Amino acid sequence: MSKIENYSFPKGLHLLTRWQAGDEAARKEMTAFFDDAIAGNFDADFLTLTSPNCVHSTASVHMLGLSVLHDLYGIESWAYYNTDPYRYVRTNLAVSRLLGIHKFYMTWALYAFTCEPLGQQMMYPDRFPPGADPDAFLINKNNWQDLKTPDFTTGIPKTIDGILSATQELTGVPPLLQISAPYSLAADIYGQEPLLADVVSDPNTVNALLDHLGDEVLGPWMDHHFETFPDGWVELSDASGSPFFIGPENCMQMSIRSIRHMLRDKPYADRVFDNNFRGDFVAGAKKKDRRSRREVQTAEDTSQEKLLELTDAKVSVNPVFIMRLEADKVNVSFYEQEAIKRNLPLTCGIGSPQIDRNSIEDIDATRISIREDARSFVESIKRVCESVDLPQDNHVGVPWPSHVYFEDINGQSHFELVEIILEEVYQSTPFKQLK
Repeated sequence: MSKIENYSFPKGLHLLTRWQAGDEAARKEMTAFFDDAIAGNFDADFLTLTSPNCVHSTASVHMLGLSVLHDLYGIESWAYYNTDPYRYVRTNLAVSRLLGIHKFYMTWALYAFTCEPLGQQMMYPDRFPPGADPDAFLINKNNWQDLKTPDFTTGIPKTIDGILSATQELTGVPPLLQISAPYSLAADIYGQEPLLADVVSDPNTVNALLDHLGDEVLGPWMDHHFETFPDGWVELSDASGSPFFIGPENCMQMSIRSIRHMLRDKPYADRVFDNNFRGDFVAGAKKKDRRSRREVQTAEDTSQEKLLELTDAKVSVNPVFIMRLEADKVNVSFYEQEAIKRNLPLTCGIGSPQIDRNSIEDIDATRISIREDARSFVESIKRVCESVDLPQDNHVGVPWPSHVYFEDINGQSHFELVEIILEEVYQSTPFKQLK
């Protein structure tokens, strides 16, 4: 039988590296490891949480789990996500352990899983997560009002409940429901391009659509979640409604407004957050011009005000922590200052493209830059932890992503770069004192 303690950081990563390279001995070792993981032989280890006294890491690993099970056992996407919640959870937990990730974070193909129960036609590739069929949108401008509340006791909602129940049993961590926010759900079932066109030409209808989705679909789904798991949390994701895609004003006036509308009068509103808005740099983007120094300074001040206004809006739908995603492209020092000012913990994202082995042109330069980024994140997170009020467990026992956060690790990730980032986390010294 495999011993999970034999794969502590970085040994598990080295096994993954050999497996990814096609090493047959590594594949056999991986099979033995996951045979034991899926059989439940590592369950006792999964109950062990990381230390609250140091910076830690979290990661979304469901795509890597799919790659592993497809290669080792021929399990395809639909079966991976839908048929066996214990296999799914144990696979994701075991993958996290192999990577050396400190804190478990259970994820799935949330955008697909949010629109599928409504009747949206889906695509399930064999080795990749599902997605909405872009040629068969569920609703249009003439029929979206007919969309009704789905049954949350069958299909995908039941599958998610099974995953959450298994996760809580195996880790002791409260369940975290991950679903789309209204704008991103609309983009998946109405279409990105038609929705963007209406954002420009018919914003009132867009807002009415978003409110309908919140009132008829997402709000009732959250009600069901908290009835089933009273100690649960909800994470909303809204990549399509981000500043990067629709601009900061539309993000605030449509995406964020619709979340606040959806959460009005909800008794659990303080356990719901959206941490996936990306592209903060858009709020402070500078244009080339020939203005005077005073005019340029005024423009820079205005840009900073816009960024702060956007941050205020984001915090209104995520009062739990400050998130700096890779796509934000704003220096981490800004988020560090905002976290301390607002007395909130800080999470710093490592974007999937940063560690994608197919996107790296100069690996030597990338090794240097990724280490510098990771070190700066660790230092900022540590300063925040030593400056803000934190619970005794420093949130290691809650299900949301914290500290150094890998936004997506998959079968095409460059595991050496993952190791470099995690080295900086593991080498960080304990906190001087938590407030």
